[in-house]
Amino acid sequence: MTKNGHTNAAYVADVSDKPSKKYSLELAEKADKYGVKSNGIDEYDPFQHRQVEHPTTNAETMFHFLKGSLGTGILAMPNAFKNAGYVMGSIGTIVIGAICTYCIHQLVKAEYELCKRRKIPSMSYPKVAEEAMQEGPTIFRKCSPYIGNLVNTFLLIYQLGTCCVYVVFVASNIKSVADYYLETPVDVRLCMLIILLPLILINYVRNLKYLAPFSTIANAITMVSFGIICYYIFRQPISTEGKEAFAPVSGFPLFFGTVLFALEAIGVILPLENEMKTPKKFGGSCGVLNVSMILIVFLYVGMGLFGYLNYGDDIEGSITLNLPAKEVLAQCVKGMLAFAIFITHGLACYVAIDITWNDYVAKKLGPQRSKLFWEYVVRTLLVLVTFLLAVAIPNLELFISLFGALCLSALGLGFPALIQISTHWYNTHGKAKIWLILSNSVLIIVGVLGLVIGTYTSLAEIIATFLD
Repeated sequence: MTKNGHTNAAYVADVSDKPSKKYSLELAEKADKYGVKSNGIDEYDPFQHRQVEHPTTNAETMFHFLKGSLGTGILAMPNAFKNAGYVMGSIGTIVIGAICTYCIHQLVKAEYELCKRRKIPSMSYPKVAEEAMQEGPTIFRKCSPYIGNLVNTFLLIYQLGTCCVYVVFVASNIKSVADYYLETPVDVRLCMLIILLPLILINYVRNLKYLAPFSTIANAITMVSFGIICYYIFRQPISTEGKEAFAPVSGFPLFFGTVLFALEAIGVILPLENEMKTPKKFGGSCGVLNVSMILIVFLYVGMGLFGYLNYGDDIEGSITLNLPAKEVLAQCVKGMLAFAIFITHGLACYVAIDITWNDYVAKKLGPQRSKLFWEYVVRTLLVLVTFLLAVAIPNLELFISLFGALCLSALGLGFPALIQISTHWYNTHGKAKIWLILSNSVLIIVGVLGLVIGTYTSLAEIIATFLD
């Protein structure tokens, strides 16, 4: 048995076509055959069988969770509030945050339940989706072989989308500083071209261990920068005059997509929980997840509300672009955050590279000596994809809204609800089953509507901007 439960893949494949209600001693025997301790299906506790080389404490897990959620998204929250209004924005962010937290709880509980049934320590998000679909009705089981690839596709698009946002963010802030010192305004696309080679090189780092010190520096810079941004927000009296409490409904899809992009860190949830020293502390009323999400929602509402009340309809896609161009302190904030996000690009793209290379490309190449060469080709191509998309549509707020609506409506709302229904399909009866279906169907409908309407609205705005 190895870290994250990958050793037992053969066992999982062997039993994945049987609903949980048919599990018997035969499965326990198969579990023993693949080296998993078996004391009876109900007695198996995945937490006790996880072998993590360097387990994280509750505080470390919370820090990683906050780090995964506090980035370019929070800087775009004032712009999101412009699309919703300061009252609707505040209420909407809290409601969306509560729904996201609930869905994350459902995903974590489903993983634990499926690990108990399969007698394996842990699973990835795509594997949870595959195994859950095997637990549902016949039509769900027929979809099981494809759902993992679908989840991987959304994860890949989301991570590449995040990298696009990072490219636009870094280039826009470099341009903002450069325009003050140069007589002729610099094209933001030229700034993107300047940072292209450094972006490729930082993504050539194959071991996250070497990026960890830079990540720590980036976190420190980000925290200091947030403090300075708050200084600029509150140095003038906050007023609701001229600001909309409830913006037109047409802007709500953009708000929805931006908040989802900002709040959701669904891709890191299961890896974080799987690496914990005390994974039982992740859930619960005062667990790591709830405490972290309360802090995140509080910070996001605060940044969005007061940022919008300060700058009103003049707010840019990132609040850093509204800071005074002639003040050295403001220029330092833009430069520091550009550097911090530039470093973070390597971490964000690492996930996309891992999915593309390990799950797909490497398997098709076979045992070749030139594998390392092709891995660097994949890394270069993925960076170029993010670069070209950013060059084509250098609009930060629309990028954020697009990828939030397109990917996180599915990953953060739709898939967890579908997984919950499938996991407990044969275990619930009567009113409990009706509630299971109804509650999760509502989440699926919200996810689908958010995906369709949010994506359509964002694409329409992007096309309109591109044609101007």
